[in-house]
Amino acid sequence: MNFGLIIIGDEILSGKRADKHLPKVIELLSARGLALAWARYVGDDPQRITADLKFAFDSGDVVFSCGGIGATPDDHTRQCAAAALGRPLALHPEARDLIFERMRDTAAEQGVPFEPDRHDNVHRLNMGVFPEGAQIIPNPYNKIAGFSVGRVHFVPGFPVMAWPMIEWVLDQRYAHLQGQGTQREKSVIVFGAMEAALTPLMENIEARFVGVKVFSLPSVDHPQWGRHIELGVKGQADLLDAAYAHLLAGLETHGAKLGPELVR
Repeated sequence: MNFGLIIIGDEILSGKRADKHLPKVIELLSARGLALAWARYVGDDPQRITADLKFAFDSGDVVFSCGGIGATPDDHTRQCAAAALGRPLALHPEARDLIFERMRDTAAEQGVPFEPDRHDNVHRLNMGVFPEGAQIIPNPYNKIAGFSVGRVHFVPGFPVMAWPMIEWVLDQRYAHLQGQGTQREKSVIVFGAMEAALTPLMENIEARFVGVKVFSLPSVDHPQWGRHIELGVKGQADLLDAAYAHLLAGLETHGAKLGPELVR
């Protein structure tokens, strides 16, 4: 099963804020023997968000969507998810109760009465309005829930909330997948060779060892190795050693000058 990530917000695309979700999600998945297959960034444009979410729902992948689930005018994710699904929005009863609980806690902290009918408190209930049939994702930071529809999971843009919520989804919903995507990499530094000359070798390895991917990372100004290619294979451990041995044999046939070997 593939894992995908959608990161929503003009502030990311404008550079006002640097995205922290992509490296963290890669880390969270890797710690569980899983891997990210794709990621997308999209601004606060309802039409584009809806299109990306429709792709996510139709893909069958496990997808995390970060950002835009608040209740301000620039938050469109909940509405776009409903549009992508062709479902109405509805106030989720459990999310509603958690919002009320948060409002009571806040009132108690401030030493003021809890007024559920006050205009701003009524507005806060919009944060519990999700596409019909959604399930909630608990938010340990402030109790304002995220939500899931099928394999697509919606969390806030704030890392302090989003990351533990993503971990909860991974451990509660996909524990049975953990370890299935564990991959290794083996590569070698190649000096004085051109990628075009090595392409037939790479194609041969991928054809012979189905499930193994060959990668080529050229560099022209590396501070340690100068101009070189990092050539390697990645995939399931049971095929990797044989594929790598084939790669080294092919490079020897080409007369390539080899440098350090790398294992990840």
